[in-house]
Amino acid sequence: MHLDKLIQLVKSRRESLQVTQEMLADLSGVGLRTLKQFESGKGNPTLSTLQKLADALGMEVALKVKELKTDL
Repeated sequence: MHLDKLIQLVKSRRESLQVTQEMLADLSGVGLRTLKQFESGKGNPTLSTLQKLADALGMEVALKVKELKTDL
C-alpha cells in the first residue's frame, strides 16, 4: 500500500470517529507534531507509530513481505 493511501485511511477513520488530532495524539501516545506531519504527508512514520495510531483507532496493521525472484 502506498503511503498516501495509508494516510487517507487513518485520517478518514479518525474523522469518522469524530476524533481530533489532539485527541488521537493523547489516545495513541504519538506526539501531536508527528501526527500532523503524518497526516499532511510530510512525515515518515515508523511501524511503531503506525501501530499506536491503528490501536487507538481500532484498526489493524499488517505487514506483507513479498519475495522477489532474481536471476543470478
